[in-house]
Amino acid sequence: MITLRQLRFLVAVADELNFSRAAEKCHVTQPTLSSALKELEDRLGVQLVERTRRKVMMTEIGDRITARSRLLLTAAREIEDLAAAHLRPDEGDLRLGAIPTIGPFLLPPALPLIRRQFPALRLFLREELTESLLEGVHEGRLDVALIALPFPIGTLESMELFEDGYQLAAPPDTSRPQLLESSKLLLLEKGHCLQRHALSAFPDKFLEQDESFAATSLTTLIAMVSEGLGLTLLPNLAVAAGVVGVQHITLAPLPGACPRCVVLVWRSTSSRADIFRRIGALLQNTHENLLATAQEQALKDPRPEGPAPA
Repeated sequence: MITLRQLRFLVAVADELNFSRAAEKCHVTQPTLSSALKELEDRLGVQLVERTRRKVMMTEIGDRITARSRLLLTAAREIEDLAAAHLRPDEGDLRLGAIPTIGPFLLPPALPLIRRQFPALRLFLREELTESLLEGVHEGRLDVALIALPFPIGTLESMELFEDGYQLAAPPDTSRPQLLESSKLLLLEKGHCLQRHALSAFPDKFLEQDESFAATSLTTLIAMVSEGLGLTLLPNLAVAAGVVGVQHITLAPLPGACPRCVVLVWRSTSSRADIFRRIGALLQNTHENLLATAQEQALKDPRPEGPAPA
């Protein structure tokens, strides 16, 4: 059977076009390398290398087999890297996905904490909608995802991070925000879980979406509200992280709204569950710090608020 050792020798000869240098590169003697290549040629039944007293050159089939050999050797190294990551889960690549209504507000302030605690971890971030994230975790494209419940997660493991309530955002000249029952809400387009969560925030009320408009981001929603085009619900996390910015809107707390539950999810077979939980703890701390900072800022520079809707 062909061995990786033989293929490594073949690639070395193709790179160096010199048996002595190839043997030195592979840390073996020249007779050992020559013997292994002869065994490979006998096994395949073709000549891979032409060797004369003056030069070494690859045959046409030798070049083609060498190209395939490089791919096999790369794949073998990737298998070794994968095993190393399993033995040292706090090192290597980690692919984290997040939904657009959480990731931009929670991850930037959390990343310095994660990097300090896991300096050997290379974090790759993906922002996608919930269904795509869950599919990515199930299929192995992602290692872990940051999403909001309620949403069916199948067999995935989860860690609850925090509950995220809502505030009613109304136009700036609204002295008393309209009752939710009498207004249709400006919301994100279908596919965003926040769209469903907002409509179900008050189970005892019938909330409707303004079907004439659907936004792709919270920033767009806020701009529309600022122009007096309607009302919307904003997650407390996004408000605390400063999503409102310089836009002039009226915010009203909604203590009676059913909050969404922010969680991390991963495959139950993952060897990095402990790392995910430690990252989850850092995200929890980040959320608490965001809320505390927002409260301090509100005391210094209060934003106009209307009474909580009945």
